[in-house]
Amino acid sequence: MALKIYTKTGDKGQTSLLGGTRVRKHHMRIEAYGTVDELNSWIGLLRDSVTDEHTKTILVEVQDRLFTMGSSLASDPVKSKVKIPHLSEADITVFEKEIDAMDAQLPPMKNFVLPGGHITVSHCHITRCVCRRAERRVIHLAENEPVDELVIKYLNRLSDYLFMLARKLTQDLKATEVPWKPKMGE
Repeated sequence: MALKIYTKTGDKGQTSLLGGTRVRKHHMRIEAYGTVDELNSWIGLLRDSVTDEHTKTILVEVQDRLFTMGSSLASDPVKSKVKIPHLSEADITVFEKEIDAMDAQLPPMKNFVLPGGHITVSHCHITRCVCRRAERRVIHLAENEPVDELVIKYLNRLSDYLFMLARKLTQDLKATEVPWKPKMGE
């Protein structure tokens, strides 16, 4: 049976969580998984922008894990009996290994860097910013309702990975990394 795109059940500003609970479309749980969905789309754009097959493979896995995360966030933590996939510590360890490998290839950072230098690098920085927003939305939700702690940890490490990836892409694409040099009042 094919999924139907429109159901007409959300026409009055409500939607259903997995488990059947109806909530307003601006509910913090919807904001959290909606921002994760937006992040997934930005990851897709970034994946389409990079040429390195290893990075593409990592980003496809990230997209898969973000769908897993979306399932968790879309579930009513009390009422849902739907079996959903879960994140694991191994999902986070992947980022730590990738970050360490990139860090070993890059010059030490002495200043903050200005986002940009190449369209692909810019896509990566925008994706990192959306990831940070998703993390903030999930933390807000976790202050009010149960949330798997690995979701927050995953988003935090993903944003670190995206920052390092932006630096590596800058190097690989021979773009200029522009340091931020704050102008202090005289």
